[in-house]
Amino acid sequence: MSSAYQHLQTTLNQYYALSDKAWQAYLACCSIKEIAKGEVLYSLGERPKSFMFIHQGLMRAYVIDDDGHEYNKNFFAEGRFPGCMSALLNGEPTTIAIEAVERCQVVEINHQQFRAALFNDSDLMAFHIHYLEKHWLLEKEPKEISYLQYEAKARYLKFLANYHTLLPRLPQYHIASYLGITATQLSRIKKSLSTASLT
Repeated sequence: MSSAYQHLQTTLNQYYALSDKAWQAYLACCSIKEIAKGEVLYSLGERPKSFMFIHQGLMRAYVIDDDGHEYNKNFFAEGRFPGCMSALLNGEPTTIAIEAVERCQVVEINHQQFRAALFNDSDLMAFHIHYLEKHWLLEKEPKEISYLQYEAKARYLKFLANYHTLLPRLPQYHIASYLGITATQLSRIKKSLSTASLT
């Protein structure tokens, strides 16, 4: 078994220990794919048919406003499952795009096959519930609330706490976009924090 599939299996079992039958059903939905740096996996307006598991590399999810400005909504590194889930579930064009920030090796997962397997296997269903609870409730909701409550500097400090391992891998303009500020504003925040730490 390839290292990408081994990584996937280990990750799935961290959410819920799958039986061999459940793992084989999941594996049947999968294929390994290489993604070039800068490649857009799912473009705005596309109807996606799959989602990904990242074995190696880093991706960003972003939206574009009416003026053509990009805003990063999330970052995904090794062990995460980027995808346009609302579009997949509704069979609609996606309103969020996903791009490779680095060269990536991924496991591509056919969504239609995965959904069919999910409803036929209680282990896969249990895994899915645990995954959604962690990433769509326990992570996503507090993050969205924090953006309503905090000023830019506080949002940056929260970003440092949540994504500190990704900092060396992310260009500053991607971080600024995620925070909803300009690169110049981010530089000022970093300078003020640096100055404060010296006093």
